[in-house]
Amino acid sequence: MKKTIFKLFSFLYFSICFFNFFTIYAYAYIDPSAVTYIIQAVAAVFIALGAVLTVFRHRIAQFFKKNKTEAKREIHVEEDIVLDDEKAEDK
Repeated sequence: MKKTIFKLFSFLYFSICFFNFFTIYAYAYIDPSAVTYIIQAVAAVFIALGAVLTVFRHRIAQFFKKNKTEAKREIHVEEDIVLDDEKAEDK
């Protein structure tokens, strides 16, 4: 327990010292519209990734549903054939 607390405080101490000694102040101005463009670009990337993942998810789901429906159709077709054969025997 004491080691973990010591490691935590030493990490905080060295990180604070690092940022204090190696910071360079930039006297610059970021236009609010530039920040808006950055936010829009980041949002566009996330929306595009979400759309791509959704399309592929639907394609994969459709592929597996297609296999299930084909298997169900085969079962129903076999049952229909059996029923037709029984009706033919009855006549």
